[in-house]
Amino acid sequence: MANLFESRKDSSGDDLRQACSAENKIEAQTSNQDSSRRRFLQLAATGTAAGLAAVAGMEFTPATALAQSNLSPDAALQQLLDGNRRFTADRPTSFEQDLAILKQNTMEKQEPFAAVLSCADSRVPVELVFDQSIGHIFVNRLAGNVATSEIIASLEYGAIVLGTKVIVVMGHGNCGAIKATIQAKEVPGQISALYPHIQPAVDQAGSDPEAATKANAKIQAGLLRKSSTVIAGLIKESKLKVVAAYYDVASGGVTLLE
Repeated sequence: MANLFESRKDSSGDDLRQACSAENKIEAQTSNQDSSRRRFLQLAATGTAAGLAAVAGMEFTPATALAQSNLSPDAALQQLLDGNRRFTADRPTSFEQDLAILKQNTMEKQEPFAAVLSCADSRVPVELVFDQSIGHIFVNRLAGNVATSEIIASLEYGAIVLGTKVIVVMGHGNCGAIKATIQAKEVPGQISALYPHIQPAVDQAGSDPEAATKANAKIQAGLLRKSSTVIAGLIKESKLKVVAAYYDVASGGVTLLE
């Protein structure tokens, strides 16, 4: 009887020790988990991307971007459209690129893969719209996105010297220059100097601002193709594409018009 009691006593002691050991393990695991959570939250609060990646067990390598490449005109245009889809989906990737490297690589030269003629409107941030970064787009901006001789000269330089593969002439919604031309009111200074460039689109599309804006983008793209022997020659050799587009300031989407 005494031996049985002692055996039960020893067995109870073993059970107690095992229970304590298991409890200590659970506490240790919980403590480690809490510590990891605190570390993760601290890194998240400070916005340390590299630290977050380290916690997740991943290496953090900033994305690199090469501006000029062997892209065809169609592929260059597709790259812009893909970037716009990321922009409208609120999933841009251009901010992940190492700006220090981009600055260093573009100090001595620029090699943009695309050129964009856009309106000077502050609601049309070209690089953001196409989710691109330093050195990627040769941007030319003028109210009404009109192809003046100075603009044509700049785009020729981009095409023949810098090697851009596509030129996008991009109008946008609620354009003040288009509306002013439609209204044809007296304006101060030299603002009315824009009217003659835009009037053909108004004559073609009437008083609807959106229709006139789209017509203007197509007319200006056509002028680039016809008025510039440089651009026309590159198009003939399939080294360059010129297209018209429309930017919706509400949705952020870019639509090709041709």
